[in-house]
Amino acid sequence: MFASTIYQQRRRTLASRLGSGIVLFPGNEDSPMNYPDNCYHFRQDSSFLYYFGIDFPGITALIDIDENREILFGDNYTIDDIVWMGPQPTMEERAARVGVEDVRPAGRIASYLAQALQHHRQIHFVLPYQASVRLKLAGWLDCHPSDLENRVSMPLTMAIIAQREIKSAEEIAEIEKGVDISVDMHIAAMQTARPGICEAEVAASVYQIALAAGGDISFPIIATKNGQTLHNHYHGHLLKDGDLFLLDAGAETPTHYCGDLSSTFPVGPRFSDRQKMMYEISLQSHYTAIEHLAEGVTYRDVHFAVCRKIADNMKALGLLKGNTDDIVAAGAHALFLPHGLGHQMGLDVHDMENLGEVYVGYEQGENKSTQFGLKSLRFAKKLRQGHVFTVEPGLYFIPELMDLWKQRHINDDFINWKEVEKWRDFGGIRNEENYTISSEGPRRLGHKIKPKTVEEVEAVTAQCRG
Repeated sequence: MFASTIYQQRRRTLASRLGSGIVLFPGNEDSPMNYPDNCYHFRQDSSFLYYFGIDFPGITALIDIDENREILFGDNYTIDDIVWMGPQPTMEERAARVGVEDVRPAGRIASYLAQALQHHRQIHFVLPYQASVRLKLAGWLDCHPSDLENRVSMPLTMAIIAQREIKSAEEIAEIEKGVDISVDMHIAAMQTARPGICEAEVAASVYQIALAAGGDISFPIIATKNGQTLHNHYHGHLLKDGDLFLLDAGAETPTHYCGDLSSTFPVGPRFSDRQKMMYEISLQSHYTAIEHLAEGVTYRDVHFAVCRKIADNMKALGLLKGNTDDIVAAGAHALFLPHGLGHQMGLDVHDMENLGEVYVGYEQGENKSTQFGLKSLRFAKKLRQGHVFTVEPGLYFIPELMDLWKQRHINDDFINWKEVEKWRDFGGIRNEENYTISSEGPRRLGHKIKPKTVEEVEAVTAQCRG
């Protein structure tokens, strides 16, 4: 939690941008797994955290701009609760930590909003993603849950995005804590993975690092020898010498700021010649992205620079053919890179995407492409100071995608299918780092350096398995 003055200033800025109305922030609720008292790990809504900082369920916050009033609605815990949970701060104590003076019982928000509706006052809210919160909000606003989407406040949505996407120095410091823990997680995986163990053992070693640091993982761990499956959460395979292992994992700090890194490394002590060659090609794409980062450059253009580098390298190997610009325009390179270059990050690992991916990742009025590969570019905006984002080009050989394109003759003019088939069982490679745009230019986040080059990776794997 930051100083109360930071939260107060954030709320003043938001109120100033909106000008009038009531701004409603329903906090998240506990979500039962299989019966009411056995709940999933609680995670507060990120915009609620950004403006009110309270990491606890069952609390709703309200900013009444016209009345110059901020209210927290929530109930203190009874002795029955404390017997099970231990001593808890009062609502007044929680409110004081974030600079709110007006605290009211949870049940009184319904009458407050009912009165506002009677006077035809504007109530700003964004669409909740938790079903229980959506039902509660619909009850307060006296509408059917399906009608909420039509009543979402676009002015509030755009104001939150504009405010949250430019990270303050305090936020960047927290993100760097998450990145440093994430580096430790990736080194632990490189030290753990070896022939004869299960992927789950690697995932467990990674998870342990995040929990021991007092936080959690920022998203479900991807730890797999089948890196060609982009979001592979299955951890049941046994590892063998010669496998290539892909880890995509990040830490979430106690303040809920996220790190997000990817690594690819050999299960044996060293890369095979074949693996080393393709790994070096993937690194060239990574370095190309970094070379193009600059304030004022659109991240879409950085993405296209990476696409051209991949196309050139695939041409050199004989897998692609033709003019590079034509290859990229047709999307033929997406056979090997079917996703975007990266995404914004902060309190969410894919920051604010619950508010609308197009609004977060694209300039106002700009549409996403529908082309395969390019449609998965989540961040295309002009880079500004304070943006925090991932750089994560990949290189994949996906048999099912290859079969589909070949069967339908997709991009036959640019693909040498005979050569592509030779790599059918190769798998996938991804290296990912986190960057910000500072007053001095692009800066890699984190004080610890994740092994990335062939030499750096093998220095860890060969030592542990040699």
